[in-house]
Amino acid sequence: MSQLWKSREIRNKLLFTAGILFIYRLLAHVPVAGVDRVALQGLFSGSQLLGLLDIFSGGTLANFSLIALGLGPYINASIIFQLLTMIVPKLEELSKEGEYGRELINQYTRLLAVPIAVLQGFGMYALLRSQQIMGNLNPIELSALLITLVAGTVLSVWLGELITEYGIGNGVSMLIFAGIVGRLPVTLGQTAATFETISGINLVIFVVVSLIVVAGIVFMNEASRNIAVAYARRVRGGKVYGGQSTHLPLRLNQAGVIPIIFAVSMVLLPSMIARFLEQAPNPTVASGARAVATFMTPNGWPYNIIYFAMVVGFTYFYTAVVFNPQKIAEEIKKYGGFVPGIRPGEPTAQYLNWVLNRITLVGAIFLGVIAILPAVVQKTFNISTLSIGGTGILIVVSVVLETTKSLQSQLSIGSYDNFLKQ
Repeated sequence: MSQLWKSREIRNKLLFTAGILFIYRLLAHVPVAGVDRVALQGLFSGSQLLGLLDIFSGGTLANFSLIALGLGPYINASIIFQLLTMIVPKLEELSKEGEYGRELINQYTRLLAVPIAVLQGFGMYALLRSQQIMGNLNPIELSALLITLVAGTVLSVWLGELITEYGIGNGVSMLIFAGIVGRLPVTLGQTAATFETISGINLVIFVVVSLIVVAGIVFMNEASRNIAVAYARRVRGGKVYGGQSTHLPLRLNQAGVIPIIFAVSMVLLPSMIARFLEQAPNPTVASGARAVATFMTPNGWPYNIIYFAMVVGFTYFYTAVVFNPQKIAEEIKKYGGFVPGIRPGEPTAQYLNWVLNRITLVGAIFLGVIAILPAVVQKTFNISTLSIGGTGILIVVSVVLETTKSLQSQLSIGSYDNFLKQ
């Protein structure tokens, strides 16, 4: 830590990131007018679904703050565009155009996040109005509310991008990390209050399981399958090049925490829509909405099975987005490399894809188990306050590990630059 602080560039990035996170957490406690906050907190404390959303938003929903919607609309827009990139040829070509293409797609994502934020803001208003927490608003008041919520989302995205560009990087994950950590004291306090009803043996088992989960997350984040790569010897101008051996590391969890974030955004959508329609004047619609809400309760098996399947699916999907075996095989062949026993080119790509599919299955199942772990813990230990459980731990530990690696890499680059200047 002392070495990081001695580096002026890294110190400035750390201070800048801390300042942005302070502003973000400060905004989380600036409420929107016209809401009965006591009734609102009672609604969130009595609903596990809303409590889960509140923890992921860092408490902004329970406070109904200026950034109540947080990064949710932007994450949903990112999911939509990543799916479209796999379907629409023009977007696929644009994604392959390097930094320019990625920046253009990111701009489209920001634009799409605005109408999504409007829809989510109106849905939140409809929910609060149906629960008598917010009164009926005239068109001008409703427009002002929606503009405020949309502006909060845009501001959150902008703060995340500032961290990515001028801070220590990975701004969106850092803001989600800050929100979860900001809610930890409340969650831990509620959990500690339930320990009085837990037997000593169960408490010991709970602590041991927690330590195993943390150790498993660290292990899976660091685990990789090393593919041997050899380079043939080449003679140019009387000099011999190549003849070396190295390895290509394939991480078991190529996608990181992104599948969890994507799956949470998608699996909660039916329940949220059902909550909005429960107060519909049409009895058939209201009855159907209540049935969906009951079916998709976070404690139920249908919800957790769908959640598990979506995490596994998003893990494969995002791995296919971030890792292209065909491109890697071409790069290896371009520089005279080959995988021992595998012909260069297309056979190498097929082999890498074969290996990647199998190790991704291990990582996907692990992420799925972590995702449904809260339901298992609640059923086993009767602790209803652990609404994020392994998911929150996974995000916190993963962000800490990735940030540590990024800082170490920047420190190494800085040391190398200073060495060259000497």
